Amino acid sequence: MGAVTEEQEKHDDERPRACPITESQFLSWKRQKDAAASARKAEASRKRAEDIAAGIIQMNGRELFRHEPWVFDNSLY
Repeated sequence: MGAVTEEQEKHDDERPRACPITESQFLSWKRQKDAAASARKAEASRKRAEDIAAGIIQMNGRELFRHEPWVFDNSLY
């Protein structure tokens, strides 16, 4: 069970590899993927900022500190 025989290894070596890509093709794909991920992240950030400004969702502690630092001013007590 789970052991690979010589015949299976030989058969695996004879199997043609899936379309190999060049380094430039990979880098192009990677740039596109990173750009798409960056765009999605920016859009989500923009949407969250709009929702916070409209009061639709709550701010987390970091956002509250950034937008309303007077809440954390202990000199008032």
